[in-house]
Amino acid sequence: QVQLAESGGGLVQAGGSLRLSCTVSEIIFSIDYWEWYRQAPGHQRELVARITSSGRPSYSDSVKGRFTISMDNAKNRIYLQMSSLKPEDTAVYYCYIAWGRKEFWGQGTQITVSS
Repeated sequence: QVQLAESGGGLVQAGGSLRLSCTVSEIIFSIDYWEWYRQAPGHQRELVARITSSGRPSYSDSVKGRFTISMDNAKNRIYLQMSSLKPEDTAVYYCYIAWGRKEFWGQGTQITVSS
């Protein structure tokens, strides 16, 4: 069973930075894309960033210019570098991968941004 493990969450002051990591338990060459989602209390889960298997990134408008998604060369780990954090970035952040009809979610990691 493929597993995703996120790390790097925590508490940070507004304006600060954090880096999240997501590691997949095995190298899967057929992954179409990796994504980061987040879900704040009382809100739906929303897509934050995506990176394709070829390394092309895309971002939601709410984080564009502040967050950077990247992939390591082994293609079994992605990162989300978050800068200029705002209190509204507070949420549980989830890693997600998909290929074909398969999809897997990480367990989530809490990010809390204090004002």
